[in-house]
Amino acid sequence: MSETVNIEFNEKNGNFNITSEGRKVALMTFVFAGPDKIIIDHTEVSPVFNGKGLGKKLVEKAVEVAREKNWKIIPLCPFAKKTFDRNPQFNDVL
Repeated sequence: MSETVNIEFNEKNGNFNITSEGRKVALMTFVFAGPDKIIIDHTEVSPVFNGKGLGKKLVEKAVEVAREKNWKIIPLCPFAKKTFDRNPQFNDVL
């Protein structure tokens, strides 16, 4: 499977997602906490795709977008928090 991470958002909230064969198989949601800060509040991966690194790909995309848009990230979701803790190279967006 070749994964493409997409982002969808409005002025209040949004998500990063990965689709496979037309359906979302991984999702990470966030809400805005001001104009330049997002709170990652939930991450989920379809059980069929567990262990394939899709959750980390979502966090990596969030970091990439945060760097492009000069956003800061508050990882309240336990999975996202653990991923940030294990990857100090992402600390510039915290």
